Amino acid sequence: MSDDALVERLRGARRILVFTGAGISTGSGIPDFRGPHGIWHQRQPVYYKEFLASDDKRREYWEYKLEGYPLFCAARPNATHAAIVALEKLGRVQAVVTQNIDGLHQAAGSSEELVVEVHGTNAWIECVGCGARSEPAPAMAYFEKTRQVPTCGECGGWLKAATISFGQPLRPDVIDRGFAEAGKCDLVLALGSTLSVHPAAAIPLAALKRGVPYIVINRGVTDHDELATLRLEGDVAEILPPAVAALV
Repeated sequence: MSDDALVERLRGARRILVFTGAGISTGSGIPDFRGPHGIWHQRQPVYYKEFLASDDKRREYWEYKLEGYPLFCAARPNATHAAIVALEKLGRVQAVVTQNIDGLHQAAGSSEELVVEVHGTNAWIECVGCGARSEPAPAMAYFEKTRQVPTCGECGGWLKAATISFGQPLRPDVIDRGFAEAGKCDLVLALGSTLSVHPAAAIPLAALKRGVPYIVINRGVTDHDELATLRLEGDVAEILPPAVAALV
């Protein structure tokens, strides 16, 4: 059964900014990072400056990436991703601004040009020197076999996932795009995010400052609970799909 208030808000919108966090991908088998049982409660992240400076830290980073690689390969979109695609097909999505690095929006069918990945993507391996990108499988296989950090065939620089590590600057063009989309939307729909990581979490607030309605759906508290026009507690995969289906 759909939530009537959510349906009415969605029905009145034509340019929805969908903002997503790790909570929408847990149903696809990908653990979150900051929840009570999240990854960062189990291990310390490798900071970007540590990756650049230390052989041990580079190997630690690659051990973590190799450990999680089968999960990312096996992950499939869930009902939340499908509901966002359905909204797009109804012509109501301005953009999908995501903190996620799993590529599940695109795998579900979200248009590539609408997805803004503010924290990068695990879909590519990237050289920290020249920026050259390559498929992840060969680099993962090389590290698994040798336990040596792979290097770039173009310039010899260190390779890492094309994600934004802790302490690594965001790509200015990507974050600028997120704020630009916030300047054009007529509704913000924040899904599965604690809304605590900045500057990404400031993107919905930029729309809110324009007087745009702000819907927050999440299991557990968020930093924007008191700011939301409509706050729904629970599993996004149980709340959003029936509301979108009610629009048809």
